[in-house]
Amino acid sequence: MPLSQQDQFSLLRDILSNHQSDCCGSVAECEQLERLVKSLMVQTNSDRQIQPVLEEIYRYSQNGIASPELDQHIESNQQELSQWVSQINQYS
Repeated sequence: MPLSQQDQFSLLRDILSNHQSDCCGSVAECEQLERLVKSLMVQTNSDRQIQPVLEEIYRYSQNGIASPELDQHIESNQQELSQWVSQINQYS
């Protein structure tokens, strides 16, 4: 059964919140972020409010997947993670 858009935003927010609070994560989580964002970008294609945020999260996930030091990548994006979680909360 596919996840609803609301469920996808909730999962996205949960993963980003965990990265923010734990300052660590896994490549699998970054890959999940990438899949969620791709799906949400298609579903919310006409919504200009959330598109830039999704694009930033997509870049973050891609950079995380490619990073030899994932925890350092997450730590260096703490401010962005906080912003994204807040923006997703406002949107969803």
